[in-house]
Amino acid sequence: MRVLGAGIVGLSVADELIRRGHTVVVVDPAPGAGASHAAAGMLSPSSEVWHGEEEILRLGLRSLELWPAYAERLGVALHRTGTLLVGHDRGDLHEVERQAALLASAGLAPAVLTGREVRRLEPTLAPRVAGGVLLPADHSVDPRRLVAALLLRVGRVAPVAPENPCEVTVVATGARLPEPWAHLVRGVRGEILRGHSEDPPTRTIRGRVKGRPVYVVPRADGGIVVGATSEEHDTRPVVTFGGVFALVEAARALLPGLDRATFHEATARDRPAAPDNLPLIGPAPGRPDVVLAAGLFRHGVLLAPLVARLVADHLEHGHLEPALDPHRFAESARVDSAARRVGTC
Repeated sequence: MRVLGAGIVGLSVADELIRRGHTVVVVDPAPGAGASHAAAGMLSPSSEVWHGEEEILRLGLRSLELWPAYAERLGVALHRTGTLLVGHDRGDLHEVERQAALLASAGLAPAVLTGREVRRLEPTLAPRVAGGVLLPADHSVDPRRLVAALLLRVGRVAPVAPENPCEVTVVATGARLPEPWAHLVRGVRGEILRGHSEDPPTRTIRGRVKGRPVYVVPRADGGIVVGATSEEHDTRPVVTFGGVFALVEAARALLPGLDRATFHEATARDRPAAPDNLPLIGPAPGRPDVVLAAGLFRHGVLLAPLVARLVADHLEHGHLEPALDPHRFAESARVDSAARRVGTC
């Protein structure tokens, strides 16, 4: 088998297939250099939920259950102190309350906390934060360490596809799919900052400041990750002054102590999004010997262990999740005709 793409999703799929006894060749000229390099590593399905995207919540909760055993097997640490979802002012808190109501309708019932209550949980928050919701089951992980651990398990990654034929190809190439499936995924640019703080928050802070979403993810060594902008675009992802300013302004409004943090890095990458923002997991239109593991959007790290299982289960048993079937967007005649001309294997 061949896996195209050595980001977290592709490497997780390769690792799962190898664990099940398959021979796998992973192909990528720059392993781990795409969205996985920029990702903050939040394992937080509850704080990502929004109206019309309830399926992502269900998938995220399924994958979150897999993460403790997955991280232990890979030797990667989980940060298990949960997420505080907060609103800077009353208008921002209203949006947080809408998310809490959506979670309640899904069978989860987080309590909305006052400003005083959230500051008691997280003293680094600004005094004027209006309130929020504690999501104690959330975790986070360092994606760069995850990539390193997966590369050790998978072994050498080939920079180009070998000439020898293969039975099946798994395409996990992030925001850029090969033709004729390139139209199934678009790039949504995200900018993200990294630094170090002597007084970081004890848990992930996700908030809204004047309507703008922002998050701050702490690392065990005092590192902090601040993100993330979101912009639909057709050009190469680059860091912008506007993006950096917006992130710093919003993060400092929630956590004033970040004034003393040191700045290390700014990164921009494309998130791979399908038209309905749901993943594409299953046979590629027109090519049953090609399986897509694509369109993970903001959820690649969270969903990686679940996607790995779904791809392996499909290859071994034909299992397919209807909501994730890539054929839901296929323009059958055009795609089928073009796909027959693609020499993937």
